Amino acid sequence: MHRTGLTRWIAALLCLLVCQGAAKAMEPAGRAAYLMDPYSGRVFLEKASEEALPVASISKLMTLVLILEAVERGELALEDLVTASPFAASKRGSRIWLEAGEQLPLGELIYAIAVGSANDAAVAVAEYMAGSEKQFVELMNQRAGELGLSSTRFVNCTGLPEEDGSHNLMSAKDAALLARHALTVPLLMDYVSTYEYTMRADTTKIPVLWNANKLLRRYYGVDGMKTGFTTEAGYCMVATAQRENLRLIAVTLGHKSEEERETAARALLDYGFRKYQSLLLYPQGTAVSSMDCATGSPRTVQVVVPEDFHITVERGKEVDFVTVITLEKDLRPPIQQGETVGALTVLYQDEILGTTSLTVAETVRRLSFPALVYRLAQALAQAVF
Repeated sequence: MHRTGLTRWIAALLCLLVCQGAAKAMEPAGRAAYLMDPYSGRVFLEKASEEALPVASISKLMTLVLILEAVERGELALEDLVTASPFAASKRGSRIWLEAGEQLPLGELIYAIAVGSANDAAVAVAEYMAGSEKQFVELMNQRAGELGLSSTRFVNCTGLPEEDGSHNLMSAKDAALLARHALTVPLLMDYVSTYEYTMRADTTKIPVLWNANKLLRRYYGVDGMKTGFTTEAGYCMVATAQRENLRLIAVTLGHKSEEERETAARALLDYGFRKYQSLLLYPQGTAVSSMDCATGSPRTVQVVVPEDFHITVERGKEVDFVTVITLEKDLRPPIQQGETVGALTVLYQDEILGTTSLTVAETVRRLSFPALVYRLAQALAQAVF
């Protein structure tokens, strides 16, 4: 009996040590970390996620967002020739060796920023877009406010430390939210997913740029976003990956080496893909409700899910979720097919598993006055009889 009791005690102790080791293994490395599902907004892991820290060239995600949003609005074109100022050409650190007065197409300079993290290219485009880097930084901070990045402050468009010792600051949470928005910006993922790019391809072919995000080649599913390094920030990374319709955003800040940074990012992504899965809840075009349009034709129109709608759930765990449909009120025709008229949200307890917009399945035209009178007459007749 004594030996049996001792054996059980040793087994219990070993189990406790194993469990503690597993719990410790799941503690994110670095100064701060964040792991989220960008579609639902679910947060799976976080560490010091709201602490404002230097983020080095991760700042260039905002630079790219502003540039490509301006391209989308038609204010800039990828074919625009950008002239490098002496100030832009003087930027140190990662660069493409711009010479003062040199002209390159905007699209090529965007590759320099996204792939090579070129500081001279970032400043040249910032000056071209806003007139000066200072004015561009004002736009960066304004956009950060609009996106709800509450722990973010930019002092330049590059992420380099300023002479007065100031730095661009972001929290891990803010970096993830910025990446979440970046996923929606047209063309942005095309740039940040590029691993190799040759500058000045028609002339010197110098330099050849290599993306510091080595996970693009080393981790299945990774297709962006941005890395950064300064002495103050350490080695930082925002990475996004998708497997079987599950997309993750991983942020890890403040590492001592590239290897440590990559290991930490891998651990975050491994955890997310190992523990969670994406389930197709409604295929594209599924009717989930209907709307009555008293002055429209047709009078009743189906409300549908415009794209395949997935929810993220824990593997091997049954989830008793609730679906909430919210439709806009007082919609008046004409309503075009595909126009957003509401939203569908899936909840598990107080946690959002996913959300999507809802659209009308067909165009609802406005009734002519005679047709409207006829419909009213019919309604009156039915009410009487």
